[in-house]
Amino acid sequence: MHLKSLEISGFKSFAKRAILEFTSPISAIVGPNGSGKSNVAEAFRFVLGEQSLKSMRGKRGEDLIFNGTSKVARQQRAAVKITFDNSRRVLPIDFDEVVIERIVHRDSVNEYFVNGTHVRLKDIIELLSSAHIGATGHHIISQGEADKILTASDKERKEMIEDALGLKIFQWKRLEAERKLEKTDENIQHVESLRRELAPHIKFLGKQVEKIQKAKELKSSLVLLYKDYLSRESYFLEESIKDLHERSISPQAEREQISLKLEELRVRIGEKSGGARSSSEVVGLEKKMSEERERQSLLMRDLGRIEGELGYFEREIHRLLKETSDRRPVPFERVSSLEAELDSVMSEALAEESKTKKDLVSQLRAIIKAFFQSIQDAKDEVSLGKARAEIARLQEQRAKLDAKYQDSKNAEHLNRVEYEHLRQSIEDEQVGSLEAEKEMLKVMKRLQEVENELSAIGVERSQLERQRDDFAREVREAILFAGSDAARFEPVASYREWSSSQERSRQAEKKRMTEKTMIRLEEAGAAGGDELLKEYEESFQRSEFLRKEVEDLVRASASLQTLIAELDIRIKTEFESGLGKINNEFSRFFTHMFGGGSASLSLVKKTRKIRESVDVGEISENMSEEPVAEEGIEVKVGLPHKRIQGLVMLSGGERALASIALLFAMSQVNPPPFIILDETDAALDEANSRKYGDMIEHLAKYSQLILITHNRETMSRAGILYGITMGSDGTSRLLSIAFDEAVKVAK
Repeated sequence: MHLKSLEISGFKSFAKRAILEFTSPISAIVGPNGSGKSNVAEAFRFVLGEQSLKSMRGKRGEDLIFNGTSKVARQQRAAVKITFDNSRRVLPIDFDEVVIERIVHRDSVNEYFVNGTHVRLKDIIELLSSAHIGATGHHIISQGEADKILTASDKERKEMIEDALGLKIFQWKRLEAERKLEKTDENIQHVESLRRELAPHIKFLGKQVEKIQKAKELKSSLVLLYKDYLSRESYFLEESIKDLHERSISPQAEREQISLKLEELRVRIGEKSGGARSSSEVVGLEKKMSEERERQSLLMRDLGRIEGELGYFEREIHRLLKETSDRRPVPFERVSSLEAELDSVMSEALAEESKTKKDLVSQLRAIIKAFFQSIQDAKDEVSLGKARAEIARLQEQRAKLDAKYQDSKNAEHLNRVEYEHLRQSIEDEQVGSLEAEKEMLKVMKRLQEVENELSAIGVERSQLERQRDDFAREVREAILFAGSDAARFEPVASYREWSSSQERSRQAEKKRMTEKTMIRLEEAGAAGGDELLKEYEESFQRSEFLRKEVEDLVRASASLQTLIAELDIRIKTEFESGLGKINNEFSRFFTHMFGGGSASLSLVKKTRKIRESVDVGEISENMSEEPVAEEGIEVKVGLPHKRIQGLVMLSGGERALASIALLFAMSQVNPPPFIILDETDAALDEANSRKYGDMIEHLAKYSQLILITHNRETMSRAGILYGITMGSDGTSRLLSIAFDEAVKVAK
């Protein structure tokens, strides 16, 4: 790769576009002082990304733009464009020709372009670093800076050599890695802080989730209990109803037969006795007694239903009384009333000197105890009141039905007494029909027995209907407390003797267990469980995400630390290797320039103390000095036939020769594509100028040279000569002479 051309437009004194083409290994730029020669070197710095305006002799960005003269208007922007031949792909970009351009505007806004594409400064630096090119590198040596390598401190000299060795890119990568590492450590602390903030909330939610899980287990247990109990109870009710139906078939058939038999006997008795009136009275009494028995059966059924409802409300009152009141709110008015009462008692006690502290404490305890007793007694008065009102209403209905039932029994008794009296009178009056009447009495007695049996079955049926109502209510409760799964059961008989007292006792125990589990489930309070579980799951997943983030960040931190260590090793290795090569070249160039002597570079470590202070208020106390070890490069030279100690003993010319020898040596380790020397030969005499020219021709074998000079000897070594003059309009103008072409023309 070699430098092809430099185009300047609006930059400093170059108001008009000027193009410098570098077709020779050595190009020289000459001209009188103040014509703008050094502006060319600064244009190179500018286009290669230099950010220090001081190194380009400016304070603001607009100082780099042509500011105008009395004849030429000022420019609004400055642009510098540099073109490289990249046919050998030295620059990592797939173009045979690479054009880099930088533009600065009056508002100090900078733009960068590579082959016409807008890019960042970072992209320019990375692109050029691969070819050992930089804005402030060793390959651009401006006027007065040749001696800088010797006058610089050991630390600064080491940085210059690192730049010459191409280590800046690794140091920049190391610095970037350190910044990323610092940012990663901050992110780790931030994420860890988020995890610490989230941990108490997750712990709290975890406890709530445990309660919900316990409630779910209770609910599952309640479902199983309900299914077992309801399946058995359903089977019991179905079988009981079937049994009653089967038991009622035979008595009903027998009653119908007896009724027919009675009609037949009544006809026979009427024919024999002729006592139609007596027979009709007997029939009337029998009918009345039958009606009363039917009425009693209906009343018994209603009484059974009322008994069932009374049982339900009594159980409801029992359940309400058992509910806990720990979380029941206390009205503020009652608390205020208690406070007022306590204040009143305290005031009276203070007014009465005779009352002892013991009496006062006892009185206060009694007031507070009565207050809490009133709170304890104030359990859901609304629900209890409604239940008690229903019980009172049902008890009233039961009393009325009992009275009606007793009236019916009394009416039946009176009818029976009258019936017996009439029967006796008929026996006395109708002796001839005695046998028929006896048979009729037997039949009627049997009819009474059948009626009693059917009445007992009716009572059992009423009880079963009440139990079926209770069963339906229990199914609704199961759905309410345990969900619809609890009501999905099949009637199953566990035992053959489904109606035995032992089985009914087991059912009662199962019912009590179900009620206890239901109360425990209510106390567990599983309301809102789904939302809480969702929140817990989301919080836990966030905590896990943060944990993985920390792990990833820790791995990234370890990776960055490894990268930094590897870069340190590479920088150290290449620096030591490069320093050895520079030492060899420095010794060779120095010997050539001075005709002998010795020169060397050595790595030294020096301890520098930094003063620290601790501020206490406005006074600084506890002054201390912290030692800091710094590495640097020390230059040692020995002139032939002279005994000198240190660089300060060198004359101006000797210092210039030593500086040039060191700079040329540095450029030979990693030869850059081009080197710019801005009047570095100004302090040389004629003899040393020839040596300088020989060295330039040697360097030109490895790098293109752009020389800004007044030295005739240096000019003679150039293949192309550019002249810079200051025109009458105050702008720099460019003239060129190609010596190689001129020689061909002359021949």
